[in-house]
Amino acid sequence: MSPATATESPYAWWRLVVSLVLMTLGGVGMYSVTVALPRIQAEFGVDRGAASLPYTLTMVGFGVGGILMGKLSDRFGVMVPVLGGAVGLGLGFIAAGAATTLWQFSLAQGLLIGLLGTSATFAPLVADTSRWFDRRRGIALAICMSGNYVAGAIWPPVTQHFIDHGGWREAYTFIGVFCLLTMLPLALVLRRRPPPEAAPVPVAAPASASLARGDRPLGLSPGTLQALLCVAGVSCCVAMSMPQVHIVAYCTDLGFGAARGAEMLSVMLGMGVASRLISGWISDRIGGLRTLLLGSVLQGVALLMFLPFDGLVPLYLISGLFGLFQGGIVPSYALIVREHFAPMQAGVRVGTVLMATLLGMALGGWMSGAIFDLTGSYQAAFLNGIGFNLLNVSIVFFLLRRARARGIGLGRSSQGMVNTVSTPV
Repeated sequence: MSPATATESPYAWWRLVVSLVLMTLGGVGMYSVTVALPRIQAEFGVDRGAASLPYTLTMVGFGVGGILMGKLSDRFGVMVPVLGGAVGLGLGFIAAGAATTLWQFSLAQGLLIGLLGTSATFAPLVADTSRWFDRRRGIALAICMSGNYVAGAIWPPVTQHFIDHGGWREAYTFIGVFCLLTMLPLALVLRRRPPPEAAPVPVAAPASASLARGDRPLGLSPGTLQALLCVAGVSCCVAMSMPQVHIVAYCTDLGFGAARGAEMLSVMLGMGVASRLISGWISDRIGGLRTLLLGSVLQGVALLMFLPFDGLVPLYLISGLFGLFQGGIVPSYALIVREHFAPMQAGVRVGTVLMATLLGMALGGWMSGAIFDLTGSYQAAFLNGIGFNLLNVSIVFFLLRRARARGIGLGRSSQGMVNTVSTPV
């Protein structure tokens, strides 16, 4: 194997930087529509619920597209879906900017921007990054997936600037052209296929460990483990969505104003970037399952803190803590998949689990609002999030106990073990 194509080579790190940039660029599909929502509502003369439909369709397309793009990545390499995603994003924003009806705008958001665009710059890049690193896989995945949060910090003010100075249609057209001009050449950097991987089992490991990443990961069928990870992903993100989606409305209800809520959200996402990097470093030492359990428990603690405290300063502090605690949760799922499933299935399996987390965010955002409508308070919504968080912790604790019972490595030594056995779904 040449140094240029080896794991953790200078090229691997350069490729990681490009993946981070591509994920940041692709993340515009998630955030631009929320910024443009008031203008869309006024443009097409609809109510707030109807104006929110394009965002919902974008998230659904994002989740489903992750599986489709993962399959393309597994078969043809990551460059193919990323090239398609760049075209989908570019044409999607240009088409949305030219839409004359809400359904045309929604179709462009859901199909071109969500299903074919943004989805190609998330799960496939995460799966590909996991195949270029072994000893530092955790931190590499954390850096890559930070692009999603970096996009949330960069794109809303940029989009708002162009909307204020030229209108939402011009802003959309500019974003579409920008994506085409920048993402297409960056995608060509990813043309090399990942280095081949072996599947050694440590000599000191018991025989049962050979099944940990084969036909019976953690002593479960591959489908069962995948399903448990998906349920855990939905549960943790239902809990995660409560503050992320409703903190602005919560602050408005408390009389602090939407601007304060937006600042708290910014603090939350900013601390989320730091959390992903710190959790990546931790996961390289204790493994994906333990990192997921740690993040989930701490997320539950932060949610509990929202219940007794509703002052302005405490909410800023709790928002920062919540971001610091939860940012490393989602990358842990990708690491767990790479620790316990075959590498040639990384794209589709990572895409499936990440789709579950996105569905959890969509479900939790809607559910929290529905609970507020029924009760007139966010207290019950916070309790609902805590309940889902407990379900997630229970599943992760169950998987961790199975790993320990089978003597399966959970720390740094397991990071270098890669299974090449093809397993059925």
